[in-house]
This record gives sequence, C-alpha cells and structure tokens, in this order.
Amino acid sequence: MSKFKSIICLFFRELGYFFKGAAGNLFSWEFLTVLLPLLGLWELLPRLGLVRRTLAPPLSEVAVTFWDMAANRGFLSDIGNSMGKFFLGLGIAIITAIPIGLLMGWNVSIRKRILPLFQLLSPIPPPAWVPITIIIFGVGLPMQIFLIFLAAFYPILFNTYQAAKDTDGRYLASARIFGASELTLILHVYFWHSIGAIIMSVKTGVAMGLVMLVIAEMYGGRTGIGYVLNETKDYFRIPQMVVCMATLGVIGWFLIEVLKFAELKLAVWKGGQ
Repeated sequence: MSKFKSIICLFFRELGYFFKGAAGNLFSWEFLTVLLPLLGLWELLPRLGLVRRTLAPPLSEVAVTFWDMAANRGFLSDIGNSMGKFFLGLGIAIITAIPIGLLMGWNVSIRKRILPLFQLLSPIPPPAWVPITIIIFGVGLPMQIFLIFLAAFYPILFNTYQAAKDTDGRYLASARIFGASELTLILHVYFWHSIGAIIMSVKTGVAMGLVMLVIAEMYGGRTGIGYVLNETKDYFRIPQMVVCMATLGVIGWFLIEVLKFAELKLAVWKGGQ
C-alpha cells in the first residue's frame, strides 16, 4: 500500500512539473507581449469594421461558438473520435518505424536491402495516397488510420535510422568488451543513443499525422474534427471553422509539450541544452 501511495504521489508530482513547464512556455512574459496584442486586434478589428466580420469573426464570438459546439452539437465527441484515430495511427507508426530504423542503423546488410525501398516511397506526398487508399480500404476507419500512420511513419523511420547509424563506436566497443550481445547493443546502446532523435521525429510525426487526420476525415467518415471542418466550409460557417482550426492548434501544442517533457526525462544528457 505504501508503494502504491508513493507511485501515486510521484505521478502527481511529475504531472505538476509538466503543467508548470507547459504553462511557463505559453504564459511567459515575452510571449504574452506578442499574444495579448494579437488577441486584442482579433477582437477589435472586426468590431470596428476594419476587417469584414463575416470573414474574421471576433475572438469573443469564436469563444461563444466553441461553447455552443461543445455543449449542444457533440463537438467534444468529435474531438474524442479524432484523437482515437490519431493515436492509433501514430502508435502503429511508432512501434513499426523505430525497430526498423534501429535495425537499419545497426546492420549494413539490412540497410542495403530495405533502405532504398523507403527512399523510393517516402518522397510521395501522403495526400497522394488518398485515392488508392480509398480503393483498397474503402471509405472508413481503416483508410483514415492508414493515412495517419503513413504520414508519421517516414519521419520517425529516417530519424531513428540516422541516429542509430551515427552511434559512437566507442560505446559499442566498450559494450562488446563486457560481453554484450547484439540484441543488448540494439536495446541498450543504439536505442538510448537515438532516443533524443526519436522523440524529435515523433514531434514531426504528430504534426504530419494531424494534417493527414484532417484530410482523411474530410474524405471519409461522418465524425471527427476534419469532418466538422469540411461541413462548416460547405455552409460557410466561419466561426465554426475557426473553432476547428484553433482546436487542432491546441491539440498539437499540447502533444508537443508532452513530448518535450518526455525528452527532458528520458534524454537526461540534453537537459542543459
């Protein structure tokens, strides 16, 4: 019981550190000197008629619209649906790209066999996969998850591979002197040498995955932020469109902050950078 309490206390302490750091980044004095004037202009320019209100609704109107969408129109459910698809696609990308990248960085023979294939496929923009993905998977959840996976896969793969390939030979030689097996080298030397690059690549994967989430939901499905965004475009509902865009921005910011915190805890040698 005492151990359980210690774990709970540790969890909430780390959670407090995370929110303190995230809030410190967002509400620093330097950033507020930029953010607050921009928010003020957003509110005032449409109300003063300097910007067409039908094209740029005031901030207060967007806030009221968000409350209405969340309370009466099921927008929170749409956010939950989108995040479920997003994390599933991103998770599949992470658990496939990292091992493949480590293996390519570890073994020249594996690298020569499969790296050229990925180098041929990766330049294809993820949106270009939409038509053939719809033909193969149909319009629905598998198609959406595959597109999110595809967008996140290549940044994680290539960053992991490059970091593993650049592992300092002195670390490998030292581990081999003490009898480390090749599996031990992969798990305890290559991986931990690459962890900073892996987390950085996941940040890129988050951004690319959110892009493809919106595109996938626009093309297929009846739920999600992308679907709502596409529907508001069809009916020219500007405040709702801005709410969807702002929501995506906040989600992206929050996920990047989570990854920055993970990097701080895992890549401890980078703490002073």
